[in-house]
Amino acid sequence: MKATDWESHYVSGDTPWEKGEPSPGLVDFLETGVAVPGQTVCVPGCGTGHDVRAWAGAGLECLGVDMAPSAVRMAGERTDRRVLKAEFRCMDFLADPVPRQFDWLFEHTLFCAIQPDRRPDYLAAILRWLKPGGRFLAVHYMIPDTDGPPFGTTPEEVESLFSPHFELVRQWVPRSYPNRTGLERCYLWDRSIVSKKD
Repeated sequence: MKATDWESHYVSGDTPWEKGEPSPGLVDFLETGVAVPGQTVCVPGCGTGHDVRAWAGAGLECLGVDMAPSAVRMAGERTDRRVLKAEFRCMDFLADPVPRQFDWLFEHTLFCAIQPDRRPDYLAAILRWLKPGGRFLAVHYMIPDTDGPPFGTTPEEVESLFSPHFELVRQWVPRSYPNRTGLERCYLWDRSIVSKKD
């Protein structure tokens, strides 16, 4: 199956996933104060950086990564670095060397954007990028589609993939964009208990 050319989508403006604001579920989560100012967070598949700016606005030091150079450029242009501690890099989250490990890793529908046969690579990348003791917050798109992206998933698949390596703190149906209401599910995972599989 051919990988998606994300750069061509940004160049042509064919970006239906671009909502002009951060994930509503993330906004609500950050208001709880669980993420502590001064901690670090990586946002893979960050696009134009809305979620990165939400984390930075909560006082965290952020790195957003994306494979599309145009997305990274736009993210940088839209971020006021004088106020927000945010950096953007053009990187392949699944394959590139890790610049450092992070206290938090936030996923917002990246899982559904990659080819399903690369999901084990996705898990391996998270384990490389996240500190032992770190937390992984994910907003998954629970749809049945197999001809994506987006590619569907199920709670059973998500929990089967991540539970051997993380402790599930909680899961819930978040507030979502209007066209995704009821289709997203948030998972908060804790890596404080490191399995023998890591």
